[in-house]
This record gives sequence, C-alpha cells and structure tokens, in this order.
Amino acid sequence: MSVRTRLEAAGQGHLADALERLDGDARARLEAEIAALDLDLIGRLVAGLVADDDHGVSGAIAPPDPAALIALPRDAADEERDRRARAAGEELLRTGGVAAVLLAGGQGTRLGYDGPKGLYPFAPLSGRTLFSYHAAKIAALRARYGAALPWYVLTSPANDAPTREAFAAAGDFGLEPGSVRLVVQGTLPAVDRGTGEILLAEPGHLALSPDGHGGLLSALAASGALDEMTREGVRTIFTFQVDNPLARVCRPEVLGHHVLAGADMASVVVRKISAEEKMGVIARVDGRTGVVEYSDLPDALARERDADGELVYWPGSIAVHCIEVDFARRLTEGGLRLPYHRAIKKVPYVDAEGRRVEPQEPNAVKFETFLFDALPSAARTVTVEAARGDEFSPIKNADGADSPTTARRDLNRLYARWLEAAGVAVPRDADGEPVDLEIDPRVALEGPDLAANLPPGFVVEGPTVISPPAATR
Repeated sequence: MSVRTRLEAAGQGHLADALERLDGDARARLEAEIAALDLDLIGRLVAGLVADDDHGVSGAIAPPDPAALIALPRDAADEERDRRARAAGEELLRTGGVAAVLLAGGQGTRLGYDGPKGLYPFAPLSGRTLFSYHAAKIAALRARYGAALPWYVLTSPANDAPTREAFAAAGDFGLEPGSVRLVVQGTLPAVDRGTGEILLAEPGHLALSPDGHGGLLSALAASGALDEMTREGVRTIFTFQVDNPLARVCRPEVLGHHVLAGADMASVVVRKISAEEKMGVIARVDGRTGVVEYSDLPDALARERDADGELVYWPGSIAVHCIEVDFARRLTEGGLRLPYHRAIKKVPYVDAEGRRVEPQEPNAVKFETFLFDALPSAARTVTVEAARGDEFSPIKNADGADSPTTARRDLNRLYARWLEAAGVAVPRDADGEPVDLEIDPRVALEGPDLAANLPPGFVVEGPTVISPPAATR
C-alpha cells in the first residue's frame, strides 16, 4: 500500500500533499515521522476524543476505600504500623529491589526558564539545580542502604538532548558511571480541533507532543528498561516528579506499606488545602481505586464534609507512586493499556500554502495518558498520606502559588524544623520566617539524620548552606 493510500484511508491525505511539496532532507524527515505514526490509534483517538465533547468521569464516584488508605499516624498503634512499614521498605532497598524513576520531560516555559525544568536553579543560596538536588538524594540513599538503586530519568523529545548534555557535563552529578539511564518518552501528533487532521509544525515536521506521564510505562518497556530491572532483581519502581524539590525519594514507609499490602501500585497523597484546590483526588470510580481530576469532581462532592468537618475527598494526589515491575509489564504487553485523554490547546501550525498560523484561540487537540490511570487495573492498591509541609511544594509557575518563592519558603521551614529539633537555633524575620537554608541530602535525608551529622557547636547565624565534607561529595 502506498503512503498516499494509507494516509487517505486514515483521513490524513493532506499529509501526502505535504510530502509532495517537499524534497531533500525535509521530505525525508517528514516521511520518517509519518512512518512512525500509529494511524489506527490516531483514528480511534480522533473518533473518540475530538468530535465527542463529553469526557468527564463516566462511573459512579465514591470516597476512597478506608481499608486501603494509610493516614498520618495519630496514636501509638499507627506509629507501630509505620515502624513495621519502614522496616519492610528498608529491607526492600537494602536487597536492591527498588529502582527510582524521575519524570523530567517538562520544559521551564511557565517559569520563564529556557531549558529542561530539571536544570532550573531553584536553590536560594547555591543556585543548585533540581537535577543536582535529586541526584544527591539518590547518592544518599545508595550510601545508606548499600544497594545499587538504579536511577531512570524520563525525558521528552523536546528536552532529551540538553538533558543528556547536562548529565554528561556534570558527570551524572557525581553518581557512579552507568548508574543513571535516560529514557525518552513517546509522542503523539496534535490534530485540528474541527477536522481531526494532523497538524504540521513546519512544512517538514509534524506537530508532535509528549504522550503524557502515562507514557512512562511504554517508554520503559520499549527502551528495554523493564527487562533491565528484572535482570537486576528490581521488583518495585518508585516514581517522582522533577519539579517537587520536597519529594521524599524512595521513602521507606511508602515502599513498606506498598510491600505489606501486596499492592500492584501505591499512591502518595496530601490533604487538600481547600475544596477548591486544583488537585486530583484518590477516590473510587465504579468500585475501583482511581484518581478523579479536579475538573471532573462535581462541586457538591468536592465540598462534602464528614461528621468531623473534614473534606471527604481530601486525598490530593502528588504524582508519587510505587509500581510493581510485573504490573508494568502486564500494562504494556501488546501496547499501553491506559485510556487516552484530550487536552485542548493553542498549537501554531503551517497551512496548505506553508504559511505559519499563530492561533488566537485553542485550535487543536493533544492526546495524553496519565500514570494514575493504571490504578483501576491493579488487583490491589494502597494510598499513603504524607505531611504536606515535609513532602510537597512543586515549582510550576514563575510567581504566586507553586512557584520558586513558595518552594524555597517551604524548604526553609522544613530545614528550620530539622535544625531546631537538633537543638540549633534558627534566626527568623519579623513574620517568623527562617533565614534561607540549604541542607544537602547527603548530610540529612530526613530530620533525625541531622543531629548525628552536624559538627559539635554548630551555629546558624544567617543564611546557611550545610554541605557534606568535600571527600564525600
């Protein structure tokens, strides 16, 4: 079957016309991009997600299963429960059963930063980047548990090259050679919102976008990473987001609750600040655990409160998960078994005459998958609550909420609590906010580490960076 016949049969004959207008390298590139398209999949997505405007949750929404929900400890029994979980998680780490996976496919566009978000210099004193900071957590975990803890970094086609260059230039940020593996997620084309035709970003290039964080699973499978994990004895994948500097990477309690529950997949949540906060929540949909996006949660449910006045739908997802390697295999055998979602966006494109068009209104549909959509397919799940001030303060916006300013503030507060618990006074301003503080994860992964690792008589007199001795960096 000729390329034109195949494209016309898929309702994308305009791409054959675009090819005929090109020659040389531009034609070869467009031919390669077209050849890589799954036209059957795109046809199904166009039929199901472009013309039909009803894309809310189709099932009955109910509160999360209390039997699978681990809230923060409130009494001695809960504390003992968490001690058992920590012991199980630490054993999994010590025996090499965990791989850490960082989702880092985003650009710093909303931050006003030109480059991969992981290279954003978020630290207030040293200017340390997010990649460097997360790498120090990996180094500290490897040292503590004496295990390899392979680290996979998911990039996107848009940021893969500069990310690889940065890791190479930094010597993998001090980690052992070969212990960091970069994996590129897949892409899907943007289509015209009205016609479903695939858009061209330029005459010889399709308008391609990353396929969403659910694409992590297919990327791990296609790259051979799942096979690699199996060979190395890894059974559990711990995923976290590059833009959350407070992320507790491979927190033993989370891993332990996941193991003790015999779960295929675990999720970490924090309590929503308000009913209006734009966070997806863990809930049950038609009896199965899942995440309901804030835009799909009816207002009456979002505001519902229990007898104690607490939100019923309080567990806000922070996109941190444990996933069994075997479960990831089942989800990717024969193609990714996650539902696709649509996002309506403004996408610049070139028209049939090759003229660039900058749309003033959303003109296109992008398709993406979400990792949390694997939850309903799991035989067993567990949801673990984290203290928001300890583990969640994302950097998404240039200013305001979820910005570098709020993340630095929250890190300062966290580090001040650690220092004061270790008996070190921390200067504060008139509003009670501590001075700028940075604590390298190799000095302390968590508060109790700090007292043992500070030099005798340590004092904080002003903005302070606490780094490990040069020999251990």
